Amino acid sequence: MRLRAYKKAEKQVDYGIILSVFLLAIIGMLSYYVALTHDSRSVNVTKLMLQQGVWYLLGAVIVFIIMQFKPKMIWRLTPASYVAGLGVMVALLFYYDPFLETKTGSKNWFRFGSLTFQPAELMKIVFILMLAYVITQHNLKYVKRTLKTDGILILKMILVMLPVAILLILQDDFGTLLVFVAILGGVFIMSGISWKIIVPVIISFVVLGGGVLYLVTTDAGREFLYKVGFKSYQFARIDSWIDPFHDATGQSYQQAQALKAIGSGGMFGKGFNVSEIYVPVRESDMIFSVIGENFGFLGGCFVILVYFMLIYRMIRVCFDTNNEFFSYIATGVIMMILFHVFENIGANIGLLPLTGIPLPLISQGGSAIISNMIGIGLVMLMRYQYRPGEKLMDY
Repeated sequence: MRLRAYKKAEKQVDYGIILSVFLLAIIGMLSYYVALTHDSRSVNVTKLMLQQGVWYLLGAVIVFIIMQFKPKMIWRLTPASYVAGLGVMVALLFYYDPFLETKTGSKNWFRFGSLTFQPAELMKIVFILMLAYVITQHNLKYVKRTLKTDGILILKMILVMLPVAILLILQDDFGTLLVFVAILGGVFIMSGISWKIIVPVIISFVVLGGGVLYLVTTDAGREFLYKVGFKSYQFARIDSWIDPFHDATGQSYQQAQALKAIGSGGMFGKGFNVSEIYVPVRESDMIFSVIGENFGFLGGCFVILVYFMLIYRMIRVCFDTNNEFFSYIATGVIMMILFHVFENIGANIGLLPLTGIPLPLISQGGSAIISNMIGIGLVMLMRYQYRPGEKLMDY
């Protein structure tokens, strides 16, 4: 009986996660088709749709491969993966795509012929792995937690974050940097650090956020930010957030059009493949405006519900398997997806400024899809390789 239960658990697959990802992929393909067919540019819809479909299929294959890995192998590969990831990020400073740098203002893309690749997307996963590795090692070394040992752990986490942050700043990729900060924040809270430290840190970030808000909304503050390296396009995005219709035919055109499109969808939407309001870059950053216009408020709520179902299933995996290393990995992946969803949808509906962050598993882009699928694969690995009564990993 015990052997039968052992074998059953060993092959357990979380179909709730698979269903969520499948639904998001279907929504993504439908929304992408609408965005392409109503694009003002002359695009090969069939070619681009096939290309997007290939990314989903490749992501599914990657999830299957990752699930075959032994957890011990993930553990051992983590430090080398982190170093390699930093190396690729450094190379990007010299070999970035100049066309996309001119278009987006960020040096965050490689180009290989007609294909582009954003290393920061995969670096998110490597960063999550390294944080989980460092925290787990620390907790094994310092079984008895004190404020001093918590301080040491915070220093270790900062040292993991620092080179990534510096490289992203050098690449002028502030939006992606926010994702890394969100990941760090989520893992930091779940790492077991005393609330005597966590509460002051949270208060400090609230104060810092208020200070940043003051800087970006006042002339004196903006003058200071210009001196420390902020760019005009970043301030334009902030202005579009504060008042989307202040320059509805100029700098804030994209934000204003997205709000019009979503608002025009009403409760039930206009129907599939109906696009009466043009929104620039609709296939990536503004994909939620397609969902809002075609499927309305209820369609948007359904998408958010699917995301929460995905996150809920990942949280359940953590509780069911109870492995420290992979629990931190799952926390990082959840924070990555949650922040992407919050920021992208928030920017589309005017709640937050635009930062160029895609909607997970829906927006166009192979780098982001592969990154998210790797994260999901790591979470599914937790359950698939879990064996009752045994430690999941021999550290």
